[in-house]
Amino acid sequence: MRSSSAVGSPLAGSPLAHARHGLDACVHCGFCLQACPTYVALGDENDSPRGRLVIMRGLVAGTLSPWDEDVHTHIDRCLGCRACETACPSGVPYGELLEATRATLPANPRHSSAARLVLWLFSRDAWLLAALFAARLLRASGIPALLSRLPGQVGFAMAMLAATRSPVRSRAYRPEGTGARGTVAVLRGCVMHGLYRGTNRATERTLIANDYAVVHAPGQQCCGALHAHAGDLDTARALARANVAALEASEADFVAINAAGCGAMIKAYGALLGDEPAFADRAAVIAERARDVTELLAEAGPARGSSLPFAQRVTVTYDPPCHLMHAQRVTSAPLALLAAVPGIDLVPLADADQCCGSAGIYNLTEPELAAAILAPKVACIVETAASLVATGNPGCLMQIGAGLIRAGSRARTVHPVDLLDASYAASSPA
Repeated sequence: MRSSSAVGSPLAGSPLAHARHGLDACVHCGFCLQACPTYVALGDENDSPRGRLVIMRGLVAGTLSPWDEDVHTHIDRCLGCRACETACPSGVPYGELLEATRATLPANPRHSSAARLVLWLFSRDAWLLAALFAARLLRASGIPALLSRLPGQVGFAMAMLAATRSPVRSRAYRPEGTGARGTVAVLRGCVMHGLYRGTNRATERTLIANDYAVVHAPGQQCCGALHAHAGDLDTARALARANVAALEASEADFVAINAAGCGAMIKAYGALLGDEPAFADRAAVIAERARDVTELLAEAGPARGSSLPFAQRVTVTYDPPCHLMHAQRVTSAPLALLAAVPGIDLVPLADADQCCGSAGIYNLTEPELAAAILAPKVACIVETAASLVATGNPGCLMQIGAGLIRAGSRARTVHPVDLLDASYAASSPA
C-alpha cells in the first residue's frame, strides 16, 4: 500500500471520521487473528482485523489514500462476520468501523456486475419479488440440482438454489396457543419470503404454539443489511425507515426474526438512524423489540413436541450463524429449541464459530476466498456424520448446503424452526 503524508488531509465529515473513536480501543493484542477467517486462510496481517484497523487509522490520518487499490483489496476481503468482536477483550466495535470504512471509500469497480445487480434488486421490492418468483420456478424444475456439479460460479449458484429445498416438510396444522406471552410481528425478510416461505410459516406456527399472538406488519422492505455491509448507508437508512414505520404500525410487543443477518441489522436500527430526529427514538424502540425467533421460543420453554415423522432418530449438528453468535451474542437459545425435538441426536461441530464464507454477497465479490473459507466448514460437517445441519440464516443455509451438495455429501441444511415445527405437526391432530 502507498503511504505518504502528502496523500491529503483527514477525511473530515466522512462516516469513518465519525466512527474513529472506536479505533482507539484496539491495543494490538492479536487475540482477533485466529478468530478471523481471512487471516486463517491467507496468513496476511493486512487481512486480519488488527491489520485492517491500522489501514483505517491511515485513512483517517491521511497517510493512506482512499483510492489506493490495496486499501480496497484488504477491506473488501473482510467477511464482516464479527468473530473478532467476540475474541476482542477491549470491545473494539469492528463491525461499525468496517461499515463506516466501506461507506467512506469510493465505489469499487472490482465489484462484479452480479453483485451490483443484487444490491439494486434488494432495494426494489417489486423487482426482487419477481426475481425470487423466477428462482422458485427454476428450483421446481429440478434444473439446479442437475447443474449443481458444474465447475465455477454457475455450478455453485445452482447448488445454492438447490439447497433451498428443505429436507423437512411438515404437514399443515392449526397450532393452539393462548397469546399470553404478547404479540409478535414476524419479519418477512427477502430471501426468507422468496425461497424459504415454509420456514416463515413454521416460524408463525411455532410462536403461536408457544403462546405468542402473531400479528401482521404490511409494508416491510429489505432490512438493509446487504447495503450497509457494502457501504451503501444511504440505501440502508431508507430501507430502515420503511421497516420502522411498518413494524411500529403493527403495535407488536416483539419483532421475531428468523434470519440472523437481518436480526443483527434490525437490532442496530437505533444506531443507524440515531442522527435523524424524526426516526431516532422510533428506531431505538423497534431495535429493542427485535428478537431472534429462537430467543422468543427459548423464553417460552419451548414446548416439547413429538418425535419427527420421517425418522425414529436423526443426527443433527448445529452451525451458529456469525451474526447470531458474534453480532447478537445469541448462543444457547437455538440449542434449547433443538433440545425440545424428541429423536434428535445433537452432535458437536468442530470450529463451529468459524464463518462459512457466505457473508451476504461475499461469494459474488470474493468467490475464490469464499470457497477456501467454506471448505474446512464442509469437512468438519462431514466428519460429524450428521444427516442434517441446523443453522438460522438463509445465506448460511444456502452456502453450506451448496458446499455439501458439491462435496457429494448426503447431509442437508435445515432451519432449526423447521425441525420444531415438524415435531409439533407430528403431535397435532390431522
